[in-house]
Amino acid sequence: MTSEHIRVAVGLSGGVDSSVAAAMLVEQGYDVIGIMLRLWSMPGHEENNRCCTPDAMVIARRVAAKLGIPFYALDAGELFYQQVVQSFVLEYAAGFTPNPCLLCNKTIRWGYMLAQAQNLGANYLATGHYARIIKDSDGQAHLLRGLDPGKDQSYVLSLLNQSQLGRTIFPLGMLAKSEVRQIAARFGLAAADRPDSQDLCFLGDEDYRDFLQMSCPESIQPGPILDRRRVRLGTHQGLPFYTVGQRKGLQIAASQPLYVISKNPERNELIVGIAAEMGRCSLQADHVNWISGKPPSDRFDADVKIRYKAAPVAAQIRILEQQSVQMIFRDPLRDITPGQVAVMYNGDEVLGGGLIAAWNEEDTP
Repeated sequence: MTSEHIRVAVGLSGGVDSSVAAAMLVEQGYDVIGIMLRLWSMPGHEENNRCCTPDAMVIARRVAAKLGIPFYALDAGELFYQQVVQSFVLEYAAGFTPNPCLLCNKTIRWGYMLAQAQNLGANYLATGHYARIIKDSDGQAHLLRGLDPGKDQSYVLSLLNQSQLGRTIFPLGMLAKSEVRQIAARFGLAAADRPDSQDLCFLGDEDYRDFLQMSCPESIQPGPILDRRRVRLGTHQGLPFYTVGQRKGLQIAASQPLYVISKNPERNELIVGIAAEMGRCSLQADHVNWISGKPPSDRFDADVKIRYKAAPVAAQIRILEQQSVQMIFRDPLRDITPGQVAVMYNGDEVLGGGLIAAWNEEDTP
């Protein structure tokens, strides 16, 4: 099948990356359509939503018109609120620090949007993510880092499965950001100079703590700040306002800087300590998504990223159950945070990712 007989739906955002992805596919001869999702925004702050402001919608329409492709605006606001925003609130209330972008990719972009793209006759969904997909001789999709190390977004795609990746194209995976802006300028796209979008798009410029206070006030209760010996040092303003590794905002006078080590939601306790007390040499990740459908073996070595911006660290992976693993590190890591996703790599290839599980302070080594 030649490219002109392959319909590709591009998820447009009004930003430079998705615009260039669409332009490249048009230039390559694909039958391209543009789709933009209207997502939920904090009431009264719709203009500040970093993903789908009215201004971004106008720019996306202009890009589609300039490229000569159909444009569809789909309302996913209620689904986004139910699947992503409510999960974000509940996770914080339970003492976790979630990354809603991964859940949005899994359920909204490669759930709802991919399904709608197929309803519109599309064979594939394309986005402006900096990542690569390679298919082997058996047709299995392998997810790889983008070649630009400063823009690689394979981490936030680690919860996708074979069915989703098999229907996906990442046109920017081989490009650097500077090249993408040059391509945008060559096509004369209105999005060429737009800034990159950020996390927590649905809050715009609002503080997430204000949103949590409004959404789940019952979980924002003051409680004790304790050291590792359970000596009370102060009072926190509500566990959802703090995350592991945090230093500022503790309002405790001490001879050495103190950091958040862990949270105990059952007792509403915030545990703090000095830098030397922060490290952990292992973590447990649950609900693991294996890109290939299964782990490579019962025990193997991998590089692990414990946050989107974290540097990869060598680890030994031990399978506890099909979707639960233990990751053991050579040196202690300071910022292992329950609720974040730990993603495993074999070189450039993403093996899978899982949610970092909670722990009891008594389990700290």
